[in-house]
Parts: sequence; C-alpha cells; structure tokens
Amino acid sequence: MNAKTVLPAVAMTAVSMVLTLAVVVMWLGTAVPWPVALVVGLGIDGGWLATLAYERRLAAQGDHSRAVTAVGWSFGLIAAGVLVAHALTAEESAGAWLAVAWLPIAAKALWLVHGLWERTALTPAALGAIRGIQQEARDEAAVSRARLRAEAATEETRLTAVTEAGARVARVQAKTAQELSRAWSTLETARDGEDTGRALTSVTRCVTPGVTPRWELPVWGPTEPVAALPLDAGPALTDEALGTLVDQIRHSESPALSYREMAARFRAAGHSASEVRLRAAWKRVAA
Repeated sequence: MNAKTVLPAVAMTAVSMVLTLAVVVMWLGTAVPWPVALVVGLGIDGGWLATLAYERRLAAQGDHSRAVTAVGWSFGLIAAGVLVAHALTAEESAGAWLAVAWLPIAAKALWLVHGLWERTALTPAALGAIRGIQQEARDEAAVSRARLRAEAATEETRLTAVTEAGARVARVQAKTAQELSRAWSTLETARDGEDTGRALTSVTRCVTPGVTPRWELPVWGPTEPVAALPLDAGPALTDEALGTLVDQIRHSESPALSYREMAARFRAAGHSASEVRLRAAWKRVAA
C-alpha cells in the first residue's frame, strides 16, 4: 500500500518539475540568457523539492510544521502559475499547456494523501488481529443464527406434536361422549317404555310379593356429597331398631320411597349403619 500511494506522487512531482523547468527556459529564454532561465527553473524546482523533503522528514518523525507546508504549497502554486501563464501567452498548443497546468497542484494533493495514509497505517500484526476479530464476530453470528433456527424448528416440532396429541384426545373424548349418549338414550327408552316396566314388574313380583318396585336408572350428572358422620356418633342400632327406623322413613311419603331415597334421608338424619345392614333392613321391611 505504501508503494501504491507514494509512486504516483513521485511520478507526478517529477513530471511537474520537468514541465516547470522547460516552461521557464522557453518562456524566459527569449528575454534573458538561457543559463539564467535555467537557474530560475532549477530554483523553483529545487525549492519545491527541498520543502517536500523537509515535510517528509518531519512526517517520519511524527511531527508537522505549518510553515513548511505553506512554503511547499507556495512553490506548487508558483509552478502551476508559470504553466498557466505560459499557456495563456503561447501562440501554439495553448490548450495542451493548460491541460498540464494542474499537475503541480495534483502532485501536492497526492503527497497529502500519502501523508494521511502514513498517519493511519497499521502494522501487519494489527491488521491480522483485526481480521481475526472480524472473523470471530462472523463465526459467532453464524452460530447464533444456526442456534435460533434449530430452536425454532424444535419448538415447531413440539407444538405440532402437542397439537396432534390434543386432537387425538379430543377425538377420543368425542367418540366416548357419543357412545355414552347412545347408551343413555337406550336406557332412557328402556325406562320410559310401558312394556319394559310391566316386564320388570312381573319378574320382581315373584321375588317380592305385595311390593311394587320403582325402577329408576342411575343419574348421569353431578352428584351431591353425603354428609360426613360425626365422630361422636351414638351406639350402633340393633336390627329391630334399624328395621323400625327404615320402615318409618320409607313410608314417610306416598308412594313409598325407594332404597336410595330412604338411605339418603337415613344418613341425613344423622343415623349410622353400614351399607350391608341398611340394605338388609330395607329388604326385610319391603318383604
């Protein structure tokens, strides 16, 4: 990079110095002896070259002088002015001389660019460290993007699996509810049918003569919790007392209560008896 910036500046400076010297010799050679014109041209070029060398020395030391820079730009402007004046007074090829009159200013601008590059140039080690840091940042960004894509794919798969499982559960529940509904409808039809009731009554009349049973299906729906028995309940009832109490509760309404209604009122009244004894007492009373 150093050669890429310094070689154009050196070449343009050399061309500008040659053109300045040639123009001064041709322009002043008609008015003064040519050795004098040559000395004037070499003086302009020599002053320009001296200030440029001094600027480069200060730049190498990390220093800068505004006075030296101003003198260098002055020599460059003088050289450009000589070229412009010669182009304006030349009878032939005036446009060509004007086309090259900017070369001294361009040479100074290239040296300015080269100085800026030197002040901001980095060593190969620093450039390698910067490239390593940039590569590491690119690697981390790529890994982060890959991790996010993988997590998104995993989450999508999980949501798909959960959705499919939920759909299967919903289908099973709907199928079960449909089957229960059909079974309940069948039971309701059997209970409400007149022929079914007479058939059940004729079957049970031989088992429990004189008793007209009430056939009721279990309730499909919310149930009422049975009140808990107190811990300090009284002594257990005897079979005779239990039978008397069951008979009283059973015939408390007309027609006679079913076993389930009688058991619910029996326990709601605070009485205590096992299910086996209570059902046996109800069968004795009903018989």
